[in-house]
Formats: sequence, structure tokens, C-alpha cells
Amino acid sequence: MAARFGRRLRKGAATTAVAAAAVAALAASQAPGVTTDDQGRQATGAQSTPETTGNVSGDDTATGNGGYYTDLPPLNSPTESPGPSATPTTGPSGAGQSGIPATVLDAYKKAAAELQSSKPGCNLPWQLLAAIGQVESGQAEGGRVDADGTTYTKILGPVLNGNGFADIKDTDNGAYDGDSTHDRAVGPMQFIPSTWAWAGRDGNGDGVKDPNNIYDAALATAHYLCRADRDLSVQADMNAAILSYNNSQDYLNTVLSWYEYYRKGTHSIPDGTGTLPSHRSDQSSGASPDPKPGKSNKPGTSKPAGGTTTSPTPTPPSPSKPTTPKPTPPAPTPTDTVDHLADSGTGQLSAKTGDTFDRKVVVKAVTKAGKAVPKVRVRFTVIGDTDATFTGGETVATVVTDSSGKATAPALVAGQKTGGFTVRALVVGRMVTGLDYSATVVERQADTIVRTSDTVLTCTPGGEFADQVEVKATYKGAVADGVAATATLVKSADDPAENDKGPYFKDASGKTLRTLTGLKTDADGLLKLPKLYADDTTGTFLLRITTAGGATLTVELKVAAADSSPSPSPSPSPSPSTSS
Repeated sequence: MAARFGRRLRKGAATTAVAAAAVAALAASQAPGVTTDDQGRQATGAQSTPETTGNVSGDDTATGNGGYYTDLPPLNSPTESPGPSATPTTGPSGAGQSGIPATVLDAYKKAAAELQSSKPGCNLPWQLLAAIGQVESGQAEGGRVDADGTTYTKILGPVLNGNGFADIKDTDNGAYDGDSTHDRAVGPMQFIPSTWAWAGRDGNGDGVKDPNNIYDAALATAHYLCRADRDLSVQADMNAAILSYNNSQDYLNTVLSWYEYYRKGTHSIPDGTGTLPSHRSDQSSGASPDPKPGKSNKPGTSKPAGGTTTSPTPTPPSPSKPTTPKPTPPAPTPTDTVDHLADSGTGQLSAKTGDTFDRKVVVKAVTKAGKAVPKVRVRFTVIGDTDATFTGGETVATVVTDSSGKATAPALVAGQKTGGFTVRALVVGRMVTGLDYSATVVERQADTIVRTSDTVLTCTPGGEFADQVEVKATYKGAVADGVAATATLVKSADDPAENDKGPYFKDASGKTLRTLTGLKTDADGLLKLPKLYADDTTGTFLLRITTAGGATLTVELKVAAADSSPSPSPSPSPSPSTSS
């Protein structure tokens, strides 16, 4: 893992011996044939592949090999930030750098949790997402995001026109980056449009894949890093994943430094109060610090990641009068006033397999004083070993609170798996205690089962029963559909063990069976058993049918030889008499 540096990497400064040693050590861990240029970017031989060493061309990486923040974490261990009322500052502050804005931190953790479920073999730590987010955009410029996780203004990287960067012609007609000539990296995780076109994800459940949304961008980054069956618990795979994001050895070193720092501890801070980095790898490319980061851009200018503007005639700040950006935190949103979620009459959640739950989860967003808060996004998530979903087959649903502060989750639909699971309700964009609801799926049951015919079931030895057994199941007088049942030829009324002689069923290959499992009643509550056969044993035998819920029916089966007694002959008719 990369060593931690006490000094900052500044453009134009000589590389320190410590940094050089770290670069050499990390370079040695890469695949053979990899070299670095004077920018720290890799050049690979013909045998190298993007999945093992990182990509060479900028349009093959997530960021286009654009600029990034070179600030390194402090040497001291992470500590708490000054307090919730603090405003963003620039440069390393030590105490504040370990804090990550609440919504941004929530996005990283949710993305890592989703990957743990969908790609557990990747072993993605959320701290790696946080490290990349810090290096790419200073955690969305100190957490300048709304309650949904969308940045207040677009975060744009420098124009990728070949002037110090890769030359990437426009691929999105300016839809994401506002530039119809060349591409620019976009959003808190700095995706170039051509990469976002296939890597983009919807992380906040609003149906849109937006690179300017931290939930969407964090989930896209997670999937991007976990490509090619990588296992990020293996250092070589982690290095390759980071280099595929931005193909620079210095970038790798910086990300790994922040990753190690966040692993030692971090904490949530209010959105908009994060520490802003101050040094970038592209400061000599015509970019200069924006004295008002987060404000709207003037015509003819663009705002690169971290609040730098690129224009034809840049004006660097006066060295004698350095400025310290102090953006004003955004006005409180309804989400900011939420203190907690309260239950709003949800009730007991229970349903039979395949049924829709008759009750929905309903929560209410309230202030500390108990006042309802409308227009707040609440995310409902189905958690646990279950195949139950919300209507439509989704396990995550986001709902906006109404004028009374209530959010009602979509109806739950039980699957075929019985047991308990949890529905969790959380406020999107605010770290407040959520609510967990226990839900249960039970088997469909029957309390009565009867034959649909009173025909006597008989057969001769070695023959086949003429009639099949059909039964109907009900529960509290209503049709009991989809109820599991078992049919067994038992030894006697008092001995439920399987009989080893007498009537039997056949499986698909003709093998003898005397117990049938996995049976289910149809939509009308009916269950028709397969044909029955008899061996050479005669007598009366018992077939016992049992359903979920305890309903039981015993059916008699008789095997008897055919009656072989001769039929009486009719009396002979008298012969006609003859006379002579």
C-alpha cells in the first residue's frame, strides 16, 4: 500500500525522494512491459490489456485521464471535524479532512453494499469509492449536493482537446458537458460521456442515470472497478482497477493514500461543509482557482472539477493577495429539517406465498418538534433472504412524502419462499435513524380436504386402477389454491410409515413410488393424483393425503382377484317327442 506523504504534490515542484520511492514500489507491482512518462501516466506494450494494467488512451478510461486533486491526507490519524456549523475551507486541515459529507458518504456505502450483493467476489470497500471521490472532486466539492444527491452545479473537468490531455472528440453532442467539440469529464466521479454511456447506473431509484448525481455516479464507479472478475482484496487487482479509472501512476499513489487514510476511520459531516482540496495535476494547463466555487459559470467559461475555470485568457490570482474560497452553504431544504421517521399505521405485515400483502408500509417524516415534513424522498428497501418484492418486481422504491409528511411504500408481493424479511425506510440525503419493519410470508394452507367422487377404488393384482384419486382443498370454507400436499401409501391407519407392498405410483421412468411430494392444489383447490397400480398382493390398502395446514384425508384402495366361479348353465330344453 502506498506510503503516506507529509508534503503536498504541487505542479512544477521537484518530485521528492519519498514520492519517487513510492512510485517505484507501486510500479514494480504492475504487469510487465509497463512504463511511465514524465506525467506519471503509463504506456504499455502490445501484450498488455486494459483489464490488467489500465488503459493507455484517454477515451478508454472512466475519466479520460483528465486532471485530479493531488492533495494528500495528513499524517495524523483521522479526527472529528470542528462541528456542524463549519463552512467549507480549502487546503489540508487535518481535523476536517476525514469527514465526508453525509449524502456523499451514504452514496458510497450504498454502492458498496449493492456490489457486495451482486458481485460479492469483487470485495469492493466503500473506502475506495471515497478515495476516488476525494481525488476526483473533493467529495462533490465538499458535499454541495441536494437531498437527492445531485450537485447544485455541474462539476466539469478540463476540455480534453489534446492540450496536455487526451484528445477526445465530442461523443454526447454536449448533452452532459455542454461542449459539442470535445468531451469533458462530468460529475463528482468525473466520468467522460463516452464511458458514462455504457457504465452509467441509476443509484437513487429515480429512473435516470445522471453523472451529476452522487448515488448514480458512485454505483457506476463501483461497477466500473469490479469489471473483469477483479477481486479488490488482492492488491494487484485493486491497482489495476484504479489505473483503469485514470491511467497515471501518481494518480494511483494518491488514491491509495486516501484509501488507507479512510480505512483508519472517518465520520459523517453535514452536506456543504467538507474541506475543499487546493492542488491539482492540471494547474499548468490554463486552469486557475475559481474564487467562488459552486456558483454558476459565466458565458464562455467552464468549471472544472474543484472549482477551476478554463478560458482563452486565464488570469491567475495575485500571489500577494491569495484568496480563500468560502462558499455559502445552500439554504436548508425540507430534508435538512427532518429529525426522524415515525410509523404511520403500518400494522402487521403477513401474507401467504404468492399473495399481495393487504397492508403497506407507511412512514411519516417529522421535525424534532414532531411537525410533518412534505416533499422529502424516502427510500424503502426489501432486505433479507426472501423473494418478496414490491409491486413490479423491484426491491427498492423511492417515494416523496405528501403534504402530511407521509410516504407510502408500494404494495409488497410475497414470493414462494416462506419466512421473515425486513422492509427498511430511510430518508434520502440525510443521516437520520430509519425504521425497520418485520414482514412474514407463510405457506398457503387448507383445513379441509375431501374427494370429489365416491367411486369405490378397486383393482386386480398386477393391474391398474380404473379411476384416479381427485380431492378438493378448502380453507375456512374458501377454495385453498396453491396449497402444498403429500400423498403416501401407509401401512395402516395407526402406522403412517410408507407401505412396502400393495398399490403404488410410477415416476417418469416407470420406477415404483409410494410417496408423492411437491404436490399443489390448482386455482380451484383441486388436486388430481397420478394413476395407481397394484402388485400381486391382495387386500385393502390406505392412501393418506396431507396438506399444509394439517388437513388429512385417508382413501381406501382394494385389490382383489377377479371372481372365477363358473356361471350356472341354463336347463336344457325338452326334446320334442315323436310319435310313431
